[in-house]
Amino acid sequence: MKIAFIVVAALMVALALAALLLPLIRQGRRSGHSRGVFVLSLAIALILPLGAGMLYLLVGTPAALNGVSAQSQASISLPQAIAELRDHLAQQPDDRQGWMLLAQTSAMLQQPGDARDAYDHVLKLDANNAEAMVGWAENDSMLRADHMIEGRARDLLQRAVQLHPDNQRGLWLLGISDFQHGDYRTAAATWRLLQPQLEPGSNVAKSVAEQIAVADARAGGAPASTASSAAAATAPSASLQVEVTLSPQLKDKLTSGDVLYVYARAPNGPPMPLAVARLDPVKLPATVTLNDAMAMAPTLKLSSAAQVFVGARISHDGQPTAQSGDLEGDAGVVAVDRKAPVKITIDRVH
Repeated sequence: MKIAFIVVAALMVALALAALLLPLIRQGRRSGHSRGVFVLSLAIALILPLGAGMLYLLVGTPAALNGVSAQSQASISLPQAIAELRDHLAQQPDDRQGWMLLAQTSAMLQQPGDARDAYDHVLKLDANNAEAMVGWAENDSMLRADHMIEGRARDLLQRAVQLHPDNQRGLWLLGISDFQHGDYRTAAATWRLLQPQLEPGSNVAKSVAEQIAVADARAGGAPASTASSAAAATAPSASLQVEVTLSPQLKDKLTSGDVLYVYARAPNGPPMPLAVARLDPVKLPATVTLNDAMAMAPTLKLSSAAQVFVGARISHDGQPTAQSGDLEGDAGVVAVDRKAPVKITIDRVH
């Protein structure tokens, strides 16, 4: 059985299960059931199909479908399956689809460094792979403290949309890069290329239209439309005051060069923060106000969400991505319109 079928089948099962479970999760939350139960259900729905596909790829045979080695397969965890995939790639480094599977899995597990590296291997084997170009650029921005899309990342995005003008994610990220660099007119023009590909009236189409209006307003040009554009350009800014303290038991774990990140992100959205502040941990306890001005992308801002997960992390290597040994704490999910300060105690080691 070809690897492409394994990957596609696993991803399709994961997406189907997610589509079925999300409405049930929302209904269960409204009924007062524990959040943890539903988070675990969704994690199982998303991770197990992909893990099963990887598992079959690595250790499966047609005979296994008839019961051979079923016990040994069932005992292998997702981390073990990933480790075996890495071993497989070490022996067969020209397996482009294997590298793509590793890249997609790493991105799903919010491991942008591993994902970027795997996408890089794909590009060495297939320089015109637009999916790998976009994936490399997206994960490179996640590794940067400022989340900027520039340099090689921008070059790859430009090439991806040249090869495939209908690459929606590529167009969206390229527009974000334009916006980040203050080229609002070009950002709006790039996103307008995306608009005809979106379902009219969908939430995505409305969001893109609003961001085009924001870019037009900043460029000093005419808004893209009337009422909705004006509302987007003049939408009130959101803010959250966060008070951060460090547990006395962890004070001896601070080292020279540590960086404190205080952030808010969508509870079930992309890992890119909606707002993030960078501080010196020696100033703890500290109070910081997160707001729309701290957004990493025009549509990923605090006011775009009703609720956010608020956390704090002391990074030993200065990078925003969590690493083993980092010190962490969080306040869980809070309402964006909350008036009282959000209190966080950094009390655990990642």
